Amino acid sequence: MISRPEPVAPQPTALITGGDGDLAVAIREELEACKMRVHAPAHAMLDVARAASIDAGIKDLARLDLLVSSAGLLIDKSMTAMSAVDFSAVLEVNLSGAFRVARGTLKLMSRQRSGHIIFISSYSALYGPSGQSNYAAAKAGLIALTQSLAREYGAWGIRVNCVLPGFLESKMTAHLGDKLRAQFRGSHTLGRFNTAADAARFIRFLHLEMPHTSGQVFSLDSRPHRWT
Repeated sequence: MISRPEPVAPQPTALITGGDGDLAVAIREELEACKMRVHAPAHAMLDVARAASIDAGIKDLARLDLLVSSAGLLIDKSMTAMSAVDFSAVLEVNLSGAFRVARGTLKLMSRQRSGHIIFISSYSALYGPSGQSNYAAAKAGLIALTQSLAREYGAWGIRVNCVLPGFLESKMTAHLGDKLRAQFRGSHTLGRFNTAADAARFIRFLHLEMPHTSGQVFSLDSRPHRWT
């Protein structure tokens, strides 16, 4: 009797947008340590504000198990100093960009009847801080987008979740002064910030160890918030 070789399972594949960000780099390291194939293009290679760039970035993917929508942009200003261009630019990357890349990858995940999308939102979505009306609005939109897509695509075996990593010491927050950092740290009950490495470990756990979880919002730092 001739024995047939066991079929080889395809290598799980992930796509991380905003791949040169500190959090994205940490997520990539976590997933690659779990033997996943990870595509983490920087902005120059995949611009979420341009549909053509997204199409080019995903067209060669044979399968996709995880999308981490991590691309982000900050233009912090008071409302009267903020131009319409400033407001639109932040929404274009943080919210519309997430929509575009999710729409493109959902087509592939729907054919597979499986997949997982994780949107990276922010604590600013829950308590919009002064000077971040554009960013807070965009990140709040990601929470609603998460819940809508989870309902819409659950029947296709696709999970959608949202992670609020908390304040991270990163390139995106490097411009903030010591006084503001101390103020933010004081709002944390533990008196310390989360780290990109810790947030990345949670995201790896959420993807690989929580297969029945979808439509949820996870806040990862120690700032309490109201449930209603």
